[in-house]
Amino acid sequence: MAIFSRIGIIGAGISGIAATKQLSQYQPIVFESSNSLGGVWKHCSFRTTKLQTPRCDYEFSDFPWTKRDNSSFPSYQEVLDYLYSYATNFDLLKFVKFNTKVVEIRFVGDREMTGEVGSFIGTGKPVWEVGVQINQSEIMEWYAFEFLVVCTGKYGDEPKVPVFPLNKGPEVFKGKVMHSMDYSKLDHEATVQLVKDKKVAVVGYKKSAIDLAVECAEANQGPEGQACTMVIRTLHWTVPHYSVWGLPFYWFYSTRFSQFLHQRPNQGLLRTILCHFSSPLRQGISKFIESYLAWKLPLQKYGLKPDHPFEEDYASCQMAILPETFFSEADKGKIMFKKALRWWFWEGGIEFEDSNKLEADVVLLSTGFNGKKKVKDILPDLFRSLLESPSGAMPLYRYENISHEGIKFFPSYLSFTHDPLWINFFPRNRGTIHPFIPNMAFVGYVESVSNLHTAEIRCIWLARLVGGQFKLPSIEKMLEQTTNEREIMRNTTRFYKRNCISTFSINHSDEICEEMGWSSWRKKNWFSEAFSAYNSRDYEQLKEHKA
Repeated sequence: MAIFSRIGIIGAGISGIAATKQLSQYQPIVFESSNSLGGVWKHCSFRTTKLQTPRCDYEFSDFPWTKRDNSSFPSYQEVLDYLYSYATNFDLLKFVKFNTKVVEIRFVGDREMTGEVGSFIGTGKPVWEVGVQINQSEIMEWYAFEFLVVCTGKYGDEPKVPVFPLNKGPEVFKGKVMHSMDYSKLDHEATVQLVKDKKVAVVGYKKSAIDLAVECAEANQGPEGQACTMVIRTLHWTVPHYSVWGLPFYWFYSTRFSQFLHQRPNQGLLRTILCHFSSPLRQGISKFIESYLAWKLPLQKYGLKPDHPFEEDYASCQMAILPETFFSEADKGKIMFKKALRWWFWEGGIEFEDSNKLEADVVLLSTGFNGKKKVKDILPDLFRSLLESPSGAMPLYRYENISHEGIKFFPSYLSFTHDPLWINFFPRNRGTIHPFIPNMAFVGYVESVSNLHTAEIRCIWLARLVGGQFKLPSIEKMLEQTTNEREIMRNTTRFYKRNCISTFSINHSDEICEEMGWSSWRKKNWFSEAFSAYNSRDYEQLKEHKA
């Protein structure tokens, strides 16, 4: 018989910890497949991995860093220590079942619930059953919940590996191929042994790839050391620090005034016209930042200057902070670069579409993760179909109805749009509630400059929703709202599929505050409101109680 509890949470990373804190009054059961908190900070970090934002921009609203004014970027271990301090301070570890992997979820609620906004909790009747395996045991234990929060995240667990032509994959390569996720599991000595005095190719040009290249270069100092070659398909803007021509970076994108220049969901006609006419100013800001980066960094020298505007990388959460030694190692010849749209393996390394070959002993794949697969693997078939299509995308609203065992569940709202904008998106109200999956929430699938704040404010919102302090809008309204957000993302950047809200994050938080009955303006005066950076401390619940 399944063990019953009101709320279950899957995952104890950043989002899972935030959800546990906000829902702690319901005594949730938290399933964590590993032996530690932290998610990607524990299982996908390298020795040199650091936070990409200052401490003050990556903290819980009610638990500041002890040295929050320190301008240096914390190491991954410091981030883990902070998370454990938070969990210990609020006595959250008692809710977590470590080494407990969720392998199956069953829907046991009323079938009439599907396609409706549920009443969440209070009925005492289970809606979901969750099957788990403890310590890799073959025996499955079952739990039942009224409400389930999925916090498995977009990163880790499921590596995304390129698909290669027949007989041109890793099987023909005589060296070693490893994904960054597996590299992160090695200790320092093992990583050095893997790459020292070896010809290494790192595939990718985002944060993890850049960190890998630096670690490889550091292990290959001296005359016997070999160069590491980064194989780059798409260039992205990188920044050395959070200052541009002596001005703080937050002035350009993280104040209410700066975000006023950008499109946002649910804007009226007047604001739409204003955004249209402010386009030259937005482009000027982007050019201003690009000019600084081109002056500060040897982008032209190494052919690393992207063709697209800086704003597009910021709007898609793909801006990376460079390690201090990155270009100095490139100047020493320890890091080299090769741009290529297509490549495959040959027995001695990597071959490119221009027929050139790169010799390699080790190929490290920093090619990302398949976060959607993690969710699809555990959801019931009925709801898994919401994530599937022949293209591998998720065109939720293409179908008039979805049926299971001959029974139709969802109404004609599913024909809401045929727009390919929905490809790869998981439509959720406030990035959290799926209109057609009852009594389930998803946290950690919306990105911003501070993913911790993005997760926490949604969990605060979710706790009040579950507690009945406000109600969700109609399904039609939720679909319209989600469509508006996707349209804004698509109009802002070619990389819109990443589900990033960085250019309208304050407005997003405003709407969440208003739904909870909070004031959306969080500063002490109008000047600070307009020109000061927003961060998690502005949304401390104690402030709301005092107000």
